[in-house]
Amino acid sequence: MPDVLSTPVALFLMASSVITSMITASLGAGGGVLLLVLMAMWVPPAAIIPVHGLIQLGSNAGRATLTFRRVDWRVMAWFAPGVLVGAGLGAWLLVALPPQIWQLTIALFVLYLCWGPAMPRRAFGSAGIFVASVLTSFISLFVGASGPLVAAFIKQIHRDRFTTVATFATAMTLQHAPKALVFGLAGFVFHQWIVFVAVMVACGFAGTWLGLHVLNSLSNQRFHQVFNLLLTVLALRLIWQAAASAGIMGQG
Repeated sequence: MPDVLSTPVALFLMASSVITSMITASLGAGGGVLLLVLMAMWVPPAAIIPVHGLIQLGSNAGRATLTFRRVDWRVMAWFAPGVLVGAGLGAWLLVALPPQIWQLTIALFVLYLCWGPAMPRRAFGSAGIFVASVLTSFISLFVGASGPLVAAFIKQIHRDRFTTVATFATAMTLQHAPKALVFGLAGFVFHQWIVFVAVMVACGFAGTWLGLHVLNSLSNQRFHQVFNLLLTVLALRLIWQAAASAGIMGQG
């Protein structure tokens, strides 16, 4: 385990991986952001986004594998090219944009997708999926918080809870995959964290298995009610973070 993590902290984060993966598998989203918050308490700032991204890659890949038959591959056919373009732009620019701008933008758009008037169906067609993939893949390299936006977008396309969870897991697997390459090329030393990441992914797989059993007991209507509320809480948290960051910068 990395020297910066004590044994009790590592064990706590492993248990958190089980619980947060269970949350995402059963409720559709939220687990990744919660795990990011918990990891940020102990993982150094320079390591948090690449390590969290690698863990989420493994967790989402496990969830996508378990729900493989329910994935909407039409959506993935347009989402995958967008990931390559968005990650490529991010790696090329390597900019450090103010996080509060992305946080506020993501939060407001998530709230709109959950509670605003329905967007035209063409916005969720091939071109819309591609554009959403490019933007969220670009954002995820810098703030690691694009999950709620991707989840809110995909839930507009599907009403079946299993298809929503499966397609979201596959989309996030694709989106987290380029992070290892981008941060590796940028000089991040992954081998110091690889054992920790592997154990966290294994714990996440166990949580996913439990969460899918919970999902099976929910109706589509109940799932989307909880999903909307959960995404709203995540959006409000992003607004609070953006306001706090702006306040701190203003005081400086």
